[in-house]
Amino acid sequence: MINHEPQRITTFLMFQGGTAEEAMTFYTSLFEDAEILAISRYGADGPGAEGSVQHATFSLSGQQFMCIDSPTPHQFGFTPSMSLFVTCRTEAELDRLYAALAEGGEALMPLGSYGFSPKFGWINDRFGVSWQLNLPE
Repeated sequence: MINHEPQRITTFLMFQGGTAEEAMTFYTSLFEDAEILAISRYGADGPGAEGSVQHATFSLSGQQFMCIDSPTPHQFGFTPSMSLFVTCRTEAELDRLYAALAEGGEALMPLGSYGFSPKFGWINDRFGVSWQLNLPE
């Protein structure tokens, strides 16, 4: 049965340091079916830096995400305990995504066969967002 109801649960990414738009643009460049759906920016009167992302929505392979540039500094950031799990269609796709996400990031599990998957890799990207990339059997 096809559900035509709008997505009710959405991953919300809070960036610090004004990197939300850069991250969103990077992520949408990685997937064929991806786009920035809406973006609103802080004005001169704040509370965030003028021009930074007050709220944005983007989609990756049909899944919607929201993001903001936090106007308030926090003592926390992203953690690998919550990650975006990508089931790749081909080994070439997995290799391409791994290389792009690893640039400036940190490998948590280098590409390899770990028994549960013929090829798998886990990355914290340069923005701190954690990605698990899997090639199913």
